[in-house]
Amino acid sequence: MAGYPPQPVNRRRLLALAVVILAVITVLAVAWWGITSLVSDPAPTPGTPVAVTIPQGSSATQIAEILAAAGVVRDAGAFVDQVVADGLGAAFRPGTYTFRTNELYRRIVEQLNAGPAESSASQLVIPEGYAIWDVEAAAEKVGITPKQYQEALANHRPPEGFLDAGESAATLEGFLFPATYDVGIPADADQLVEDQLGAFEANLASVDFSYAESRQLTRYDVLKIASLIEREARAPEDRRKVSAIIYNRLRADMPTGMESGIQYATGAWGILTASDLKLDSPYNLWVERGLPPTPICNPGLASIEAAANPAKVDYLYMYAIKGDAKGRHYFTNNYEDFLRYQKEHPYS
Repeated sequence: MAGYPPQPVNRRRLLALAVVILAVITVLAVAWWGITSLVSDPAPTPGTPVAVTIPQGSSATQIAEILAAAGVVRDAGAFVDQVVADGLGAAFRPGTYTFRTNELYRRIVEQLNAGPAESSASQLVIPEGYAIWDVEAAAEKVGITPKQYQEALANHRPPEGFLDAGESAATLEGFLFPATYDVGIPADADQLVEDQLGAFEANLASVDFSYAESRQLTRYDVLKIASLIEREARAPEDRRKVSAIIYNRLRADMPTGMESGIQYATGAWGILTASDLKLDSPYNLWVERGLPPTPICNPGLASIEAAANPAKVDYLYMYAIKGDAKGRHYFTNNYEDFLRYQKEHPYS
């Protein structure tokens, strides 16, 4: 029995359908990329603060356009899509805010939900020579708890390429650059750690490590030396001399003798006792040869530069000058001379 003759294929209709399907797939892919990149793309990092005013009655779309124009978000449409997907936007409040360029999505929505504060940023001062425990105490003043700061530290690693092959850093001690930081309200621990690591990278870009490398010292070694200098040298003119003592003692296979290492092991910067000097710790630099396992604090740029380029002197000993207003030290390469000076200028 003969069947029906085959129907001619409508090639134009098939082509049109394929174009429509391809267009839909492209739109969905672009939308998905925009949303996911808005939330998860780590680059670029938040930048400089910018003031943004959200007028009364602004819709989520209008707010997104204002944020995009100010550089706070990269893509207004992707921001709106994510806000809608998260069920947000209805509670966003008008007013003037301080955001950062390329701000994190979660921080934007947190601030827009909370509304503008009298000031949407505060300052946190982290001086040179602060150890992590000091930074934790300072950060509490802007609302970051020690637990939040520790969790933020656990989420980050030392700057890429700073450690040599085979080197590891047990903590971020030394990498948390001392400076004055603008923190948001509420302050964000992760953002603070990111800013500290970013400041570290930016400042160390100008340091010449070639001399230290010629002495078979890594950049991490230099950072350890810098941390000792920061705690030991109170007078700026002493930094490179203290650095020279450390280099000279390392070359002579002598303990560096820096009491600040023992202080770090005890967890406080106070006066040491006789028993502290006998402490069984790799940070007891009265006993242990070489450098400590990690930096003992977060040094500033001047101490890092001194650690990379010590004074060209043969000093092996130093003693704090009693009553010196600048906190300077007496330096010598002779042990008998050191004992004589110490005897002539006792502290008790």
